[in-house]
Amino acid sequence: MSISIQNVCWSAGDTMIVDGVSLNVAAGKTLGLLGPNGSGKSSLLRLICRLRQVKSGVIKLGESDISTMARPEIARRLALVEQQATTDAEITVKDAVRLGRTPHRGALSPWDARDEAAVNAALGQVGMTSKATQLWRTLSGGERQRTHIARALAQTPTELLLDEPTNHLDIQHQLELLDLVTRLPVTSVIALHDLNLAAMFCDSLAVLQGGRVVAVGPPETVLTETLVRDVFGVRARIEKSAVHGRHHIQYFVG
Repeated sequence: MSISIQNVCWSAGDTMIVDGVSLNVAAGKTLGLLGPNGSGKSSLLRLICRLRQVKSGVIKLGESDISTMARPEIARRLALVEQQATTDAEITVKDAVRLGRTPHRGALSPWDARDEAAVNAALGQVGMTSKATQLWRTLSGGERQRTHIARALAQTPTELLLDEPTNHLDIQHQLELLDLVTRLPVTSVIALHDLNLAAMFCDSLAVLQGGRVVAVGPPETVLTETLVRDVFGVRARIEKSAVHGRHHIQYFVG
């Protein structure tokens, strides 16, 4: 399903955090959200899944306006992986991933083979099968992040939102994770800090600054030396990679 964001605004008190944002993500494609800290990336993700109410504007999943959708309906189709998701519960990795099946089950529904298959598949996809019985509190930061992503995959969403999913991951797992997400048959929006990873894996990019979209389109047209300087405050040289054919950014100090 596609995601459509039309002139969306949201403020915290008197401060406008998301200011007139309009974006479209085609079904099955991946949009990378870029921008400095405080640019509105995380807030926009929470608006898409209705954890926050828009002040004005419309967000649609496919043809459905999310303001008219019941929360269980949204939960069955859209999964969010947040930056700081955590738990103090004494649970295993597999128990945490099982929570992803909650939207698909009634209060008295028994756990069935379809639920078990979804959980096992999700653990395998993020390389956490061998850790399934390990307690959550004993995991490293990277292992916790992969467990959160497995929980989202167990939800079997049609739309997937990820807020800085590569935090705490080493470079191997960063590459494996983004390769996995972009190959899934879902529509994805991923907030990222790493411009090179965004250029490698995203079909299109949207750059936010001060809550507004300042550039949107394919990576090769969005990521320019001028934009990197003006939005991120650093000098850069951008070349086409001989390895993956996408733009590669080199940064300079001074």
